[in-house]
Amino acid sequence: MTEPQSAQNPRKSAPQYRRPASLAFEPAAAVADPEHFFDLESMEDPARMLARATELALAFRAAAERATEFQAIAAAQLADPRRFDRLTYARLAEQAGWTEDYAKRMVEYGEGLIAGRGGTP
Repeated sequence: MTEPQSAQNPRKSAPQYRRPASLAFEPAAAVADPEHFFDLESMEDPARMLARATELALAFRAAAERATEFQAIAAAQLADPRRFDRLTYARLAEQAGWTEDYAKRMVEYGEGLIAGRGGTP
């Protein structure tokens, strides 16, 4: 299985958080329609559409980065040698759908986050 593009190289610098755009709840009927995406398809003004689409892209990117950080922290905790039930890199990789090498890098990245070193694994 290939590693996600954004997660192939855990960030090497401290995270920069931007306030993401608010993600309005999408009603079930709207979600079922593949052409419906946060009302972007109904916007007539291309400048307004670009601004909202950019806000959404930044919000989703920030959410993906935060989720990756939490994955790394959880991986580090699960692989902690002080745990009697610690997971090996192979088992962690299997559980998360990663390669063993990537699991090792995520554990190192998570250890750095836990130790307060930011994004330097």
